[in-house]
Amino acid sequence: MVKHQPLQVYERQLCLSCITGIYGCRWKRYQRSHDDTTKWELLWSLILLLTFCLLLVWFYFWWEAHNDYNEFNWFLYNRSGVWSDGTAPILATTAAGFTYVAFLMVLALCHIALGQQLNLHWLHKIGVTAALLTTIVGVISVNQTWRQEWDVIPISLQATGPFLHLGALAAVTALSWIVAGQVTRAERTMFQVVVLLLYLSALLGLYVMPLYITSPCIMEPADLKPRPDVIGQQGAPMLAPENTLWSFQRALQMNVTGLEADVTISVDGVPFLMHDRTLRRTTDVEKVFPDRRMDEASSFNWTDLQQLNAGQWFLQDDPFWTVRTLSQHETALIANQCVCSLEQLLRLASYHNSTVVFRLRRPPPEHPCYDSWINDTLQAVQQSGVPQSLVMWTPDEHRAQVRQQAPALIQTSVEKLSPQSLNQSGISRLLLRYNQASTEDIRHVNVTLYTVNEPWLYSVLWCSGVSSVSSEAPHILRKVPYPIWLMRPNGYCLIWVSADLISFVVVIGIFVFQKYRMSGMHSYNPEQIMLSATVRRSSRDISVMKEKLIFSEVRNGVGSAEELYADNDYDYYTNQGIGQ
Repeated sequence: MVKHQPLQVYERQLCLSCITGIYGCRWKRYQRSHDDTTKWELLWSLILLLTFCLLLVWFYFWWEAHNDYNEFNWFLYNRSGVWSDGTAPILATTAAGFTYVAFLMVLALCHIALGQQLNLHWLHKIGVTAALLTTIVGVISVNQTWRQEWDVIPISLQATGPFLHLGALAAVTALSWIVAGQVTRAERTMFQVVVLLLYLSALLGLYVMPLYITSPCIMEPADLKPRPDVIGQQGAPMLAPENTLWSFQRALQMNVTGLEADVTISVDGVPFLMHDRTLRRTTDVEKVFPDRRMDEASSFNWTDLQQLNAGQWFLQDDPFWTVRTLSQHETALIANQCVCSLEQLLRLASYHNSTVVFRLRRPPPEHPCYDSWINDTLQAVQQSGVPQSLVMWTPDEHRAQVRQQAPALIQTSVEKLSPQSLNQSGISRLLLRYNQASTEDIRHVNVTLYTVNEPWLYSVLWCSGVSSVSSEAPHILRKVPYPIWLMRPNGYCLIWVSADLISFVVVIGIFVFQKYRMSGMHSYNPEQIMLSATVRRSSRDISVMKEKLIFSEVRNGVGSAEELYADNDYDYYTNQGIGQ
């Protein structure tokens, strides 16, 4: 009787090889292990998790900060003196780093689900460390130079919170498959208890999180206030050069109710529109007056200012990536724009019956108009013929004197003051950055908030009851006739409870299924060994295995090689099966 030795044939697992190979460069079967992960690798897993969470917050911050990209670029310009889109490289590196770390996190979860030992490759450790350190440096830099922008996270959560909660709930519910598998396979009771407690705590926290989610857009539609007025900040600077007549005309074409500008006084006492302290960024002063390119804008007289071109820079720098959308006629108009005076703006606003709000910069002490800057500006307002009730006056200096000479002006403060201080100063309106106004301010004071460019922010402020906003993108807000989303409180409560119940049922079902699935298995080994040599194998594989069996029988003295080859329909000399 012939004793046949069973052949061990390993089932190919390409997916498992790719997972362990990409994560830890363990492409071969013998390199993989089901042993417990070492403490060193557990530490690296925690570092990977920390990097992922930090990058997630960093990526979310820059995604929502899109509303203020121009503000960030202007900060960089003040520091470097060169105008460039500094957000582009930050977004590219953040997206690449987040994608990379998220991919490693998915691979790590796959290792845990398959019972494989975690062993992050040293190249990935370098990459994770670089991503972590780069993100930390970025966070510190933003905290030092642009700290006020962190407020965009809690404000944006008022718009995204309910939806992020549902996404997080779905993710944690899906994670129950891995948790249930780990708990079911674990042999140590303490490990099972710790894992269950951690997971259930996170799940319970998500179940009750809507109790702490607040959004003004969760309200009855009948309580929604009228649509906030839109004021064109510097006109429509995404469609035309800022603070030029064509920019303000483009804003008026977008149905804005007001215009906002930055005002500087020339050396001969003419108020004109200029945002920067110098003329380098928005004019061709380097070409016309190369020796004076670093001089302050207020050191030029009005005659010199009229010689400068204020539109070519927009076509060359394309600060908002919108030049390609302009028509040939618009391009020609932009190329011929000049520096605009305050009186020209006021006359345009008076013709269209639009509100005007301007920020007045006081000239330096050596300037001839250092003491008369308020009177010079007030005189320009009166000479323009604009109704005083259309002008929002923001300078705090000599406010009482201004009220006596022009009592109909809308007294506006750019600083957040108490209601008592506002009443004492005769101020009826506030002009604040959107992160400075509280709910109480919005309820009791007429507030205009800047800079509001994104529809989600406009929607949140609309639901909050804001009366007007200042925007660099009136052409975008024009397309928002209604808040992006508005939900009744009862409807949100129903969605919340339904999602929690569905999640709970799914989690229980997964735990029960995993317990049933593992009940008959003593251990879990994804490298399943098949003792049958003829299951789903090609003819060539079968031939090779038959040959191994024959030589095994020869070594055991069963017969000669020629006889055994003949018995198995093999040609001894060609090593080819003749019966196939």
